[in-house]
Amino acid sequence: MTATPSTTVANFRDLGGTPLSGGRTVRTGLVLRSGQLDRLDLDADPAVAALGLRTVIDFRTEAERVAHPDQVPEGIRVLVEDVLADKVSAGRMPAAAQLKDLLADPAVAQEHLGGGKVQALFADIYRSFVTSGSGQAAYRTLLTELADPDAGPLLFHCTAGKDRTGWGATVVLALLGADDETIVAEYLSVNPAVRQAFAPMIEGFTAAGGDPDLALALIGVFPSYLRAAMDEVETRYGSMEKYVREGLGVSDETVEALRARLVG
Repeated sequence: MTATPSTTVANFRDLGGTPLSGGRTVRTGLVLRSGQLDRLDLDADPAVAALGLRTVIDFRTEAERVAHPDQVPEGIRVLVEDVLADKVSAGRMPAAAQLKDLLADPAVAQEHLGGGKVQALFADIYRSFVTSGSGQAAYRTLLTELADPDAGPLLFHCTAGKDRTGWGATVVLALLGADDETIVAEYLSVNPAVRQAFAPMIEGFTAAGGDPDLALALIGVFPSYLRAAMDEVETRYGSMEKYVREGLGVSDETVEALRARLVG
């Protein structure tokens, strides 16, 4: 798996090249992930333009989409699948969707997220990826679209491209036959890009007296976050395949089509 250089898209990565069982790999140029596309400029990004994107799945909340609208050229189909919609409608805006606000005030961040609270909060968010109706609908769309040849090269994203997007990549790679070590490595591989993107915010937070470890817990990804979702899958369904079939309602035929299309 390789990061695709991009000057206008944060955390842009092609899952192509990721090693799978039997010495096979994910085909390149078909399934891509990133952060928000508010600065996407294909004229300035020849490497991205050459991919010929045809479908974008936006996992962000309405507030995120309004604040930073995707800049997507005409001809690219955009599907909005708000993973966190159920939490937002219940009045529980997750930290993943309000990083800027939390990092703006160290005292507020410490009060609400210090002492291990941020880790517990992210564990709850990741479990909701598996259990909430909005999460299930979003990841169902991701898999069914990836199985459809007419979808063409597909990019899925959230704001930073780390949590909601990270779980989507985990599900896809698990279905395609990546082992646990590969899946965790892909999940963690976004940390350098995310930390670079949020560096000014982190520096301002720590300069104002904020705990740098708390800032990193907010903007980075950690194995414990992913494990919360994986444990939820194991507890509720027993396997990733059963989660996809029973939790997401994706048929075995669709999974086989996805594998036939993406495994090279």
